[in-house]
Amino acid sequence: MSFPVRAITLDLDDTLWPIAPVIVRAEQALAAWLLQHAPRTAQRWPAAAMRELRDQVAAEHPQLAHDFTRQRKLTLERMLREAGDDLALVEPAFDVFFSARCEVEHYEDSLAALDRLAARVPLAALSNGNADLKRIGLMHLFRFQLGAREHGAAKPAASIFHAACARLDCEPAQVLHVGDDIELDVVGAHHAGLRTCWINRCGDDGLRRDWPHAGLRPDLEFDSLTALADWLDAAHDTPDTAAA
Repeated sequence: MSFPVRAITLDLDDTLWPIAPVIVRAEQALAAWLLQHAPRTAQRWPAAAMRELRDQVAAEHPQLAHDFTRQRKLTLERMLREAGDDLALVEPAFDVFFSARCEVEHYEDSLAALDRLAARVPLAALSNGNADLKRIGLMHLFRFQLGAREHGAAKPAASIFHAACARLDCEPAQVLHVGDDIELDVVGAHHAGLRTCWINRCGDDGLRRDWPHAGLRPDLEFDSLTALADWLDAAHDTPDTAAA
């Protein structure tokens, strides 16, 4: 399938890099810091208990579903308070966590493919997470980064997609949204009027996921960003379907 694309919005976590190992490493860095600076908190809240409390805080504050940073800080505040440690440690503890959270390991295809995509059309990052592209070293490839926290609502809300399109000075139908999540990225972007690309990477078992919706399909489906870059190159090189 070919169609005009004037800009691309990209999800980050599990699209450009796997997020699960990043969070594990960030929590380990936080635990080591707490052991040194707030040992009572570290003892009271080992990794499993900390994750459980983090989920509990999220459930108690549904109005913060778009703000992972605030959720994490509230979790740290409760951990420190219940352990009897200094609440002034919330910010430095979060800084340790967040620094490690931005130490990502890209999928093998991500960096080269991003260079190719950015050479063709403007890119914008559109994420529910709180990764910082400046810290990660990718901001130079993107026109801007729009997070759910900054916008005030998370994908699949149409408003965050429309806000990105407005900043790109494009109609939704001229923008291709690329992401791994079926509901947040593909279904959400589709209902907002954008074109959609599902990045359906092979899992640890070597298999790709099945698409679950009979009445709605992504416009494109690839198992890598390289395949998307190949498609965009072909679209530009074909006069009748060149991206405009």
